[in-house]
Amino acid sequence: MASVARTVTSGPGPVRRAGTAVARAAQRSSGAVVRRVRRHTHAGGAGESGLAKLIELHAVNSAGDMLITIALASTIFFSVPTGEARGRVALYLLVTMAPFALLAPVIGPLLDRVPHGRRAAMAVSMLVRAILAWTMASVVATAGLELYPAALGVLVASKAYGVVRSAVVPRLLPARTTLVKANSRVTLAGLLATAAAAPIGGLLHLLGPGAPLYGAFVVFACGTLLSFSLPHKVDSAKGEARAELTAGAGATSLDKEDRRPGRPRRPGLGSVGGPVLYALQANAALRALSGFLTLFLAFLLRDHPLGGLSGPVSLGVAAVSAGVGNAFGTALGSWLKDRGPERIIMFAMIGALTTTCVAAARYGLLTIALVAAGAGVAQALSKLSLDAMIQRDVPEEVRTSAFARSETALQLAWVIGGAVGIVLPLNGTLGMSVAAFMVAVGFTFSVRGLVSASRRRATRPRTV
Repeated sequence: MASVARTVTSGPGPVRRAGTAVARAAQRSSGAVVRRVRRHTHAGGAGESGLAKLIELHAVNSAGDMLITIALASTIFFSVPTGEARGRVALYLLVTMAPFALLAPVIGPLLDRVPHGRRAAMAVSMLVRAILAWTMASVVATAGLELYPAALGVLVASKAYGVVRSAVVPRLLPARTTLVKANSRVTLAGLLATAAAAPIGGLLHLLGPGAPLYGAFVVFACGTLLSFSLPHKVDSAKGEARAELTAGAGATSLDKEDRRPGRPRRPGLGSVGGPVLYALQANAALRALSGFLTLFLAFLLRDHPLGGLSGPVSLGVAAVSAGVGNAFGTALGSWLKDRGPERIIMFAMIGALTTTCVAAARYGLLTIALVAAGAGVAQALSKLSLDAMIQRDVPEEVRTSAFARSETALQLAWVIGGAVGIVLPLNGTLGMSVAAFMVAVGFTFSVRGLVSASRRRATRPRTV
């Protein structure tokens, strides 16, 4: 490499000029890519409102999480036989997911108490993951017990970031931009960053099992600094109050003193009515489906590949299908922003239920790809629609708190679905039947309320 550099710089004139031209072309190309990316992130007033900074920060967050996922999956799952891998993942769930199931309901209320420090909270979540990634890099090769508490810390910090991000978005909305469109842009940036980080993580893993974690350390360190570039209005809590996901009709949603002196009133979301809670139930079912498919298919396709393919290729087909479906659903959600979110959620549930039933009836490579893509589309559309309903129905004073509580509930649903996936026998037809049952339960509990809400708003002007 050094000899080539000397040849370029000190060799004959044509060679030197060619090297200079290549360097200038690379510089112009990289600069053009950066300018093009910034042009997209700053479009639609996002640059002026500060949303562009959040989009870029979320891309960094997603890239770092992907690098950690690759390192853990390679050690816990791919590097050992299937039986041992299932035991390791079960241990991972026990040591990380079980405590997280207890911590998740606390994350939202805890973050409600630091409304003036959201930038600091996001920076701390990045810094914690940077430190833990560096710590895990030295022990990931042996997958010792000390790896799992660190993985739990990474999981909690990642979910805490997600909760704060959901609460921050309403503060950074550009003029004439709906919340569903803003969330669509943020989510799509994260998906693109994840897709870009995956092959980089694979290449780093070739250098050693800890290399992706050192890469994650660098990414999260940059994210820590980038968190403080968000506008100061992110830390403003003017007009806000805490909220709880309660169903009491007529209860107030403001965390302010009652009209009677010395009598504080308990905050809640009862004043928004049932549609938001029905939408949350539907989203919880789809998030549980996502957790179930992630873990169940990971073991099933590794042990029983489909279509004559190898295990890793079968897993790749399912993963790519889910990623494409999620990206398509996110883009579609922005296009459907003027449609009734209740109807979008219902059609998303019907689509997920149909694909899982088809996969249960005719289990195979094509139907597994279909169910993975369908779950991705349904989850993206329903989450964007839930965000739109919170924007429309929840009073501004409790809106950011509502996002925090709903995100926590959805993450807990993923944990429950993943736990079912890890304990279920590795039978494709049985698994897809269980997946269809999950969606059917959510559909049954939510469809009546969503239909009623959609009919009530049919004669009103659309505001979402």
